Amino acid sequence: MTSSVIDRWHQFIDGGHDPAALNDLLHDDAVFYSPAVFTPQEGRAKTASYLMAAAKMFGGTDFHYVEQWVGDRSAVLEFEATVDGVYVNGIDAIRWDDDDRIVSFKVMMRPFKGLQAIMPRMAELLSSP
Repeated sequence: MTSSVIDRWHQFIDGGHDPAALNDLLHDDAVFYSPAVFTPQEGRAKTASYLMAAAKMFGGTDFHYVEQWVGDRSAVLEFEATVDGVYVNGIDAIRWDDDDRIVSFKVMMRPFKGLQAIMPRMAELLSSP
């Protein structure tokens, strides 16, 4: 089973990280749940900034999805990557509405050492203009 939302997400990740394509995927009230930040990041702009930063950070690494489970309006995508020599494994839990717009994007990551490797890189990318 596949979904147009997940197909479009893969195109964004694999196809050069087009901000317009990401914007089209996100609902105005989308919420991003970071593995490193307790507070949900609310709104399209904040969600897009976190997803763009993650796409840039993982770009040029061996990032790849290894599994995916897709429901009617949700999916879980498992990924693996190596960041600065550290193995990172995680999931993207994605929910979307009837209009195929992402309303929730939650990232969970392991091992802790992997999360520690990505946190400073994400902070740097998020603080860049």
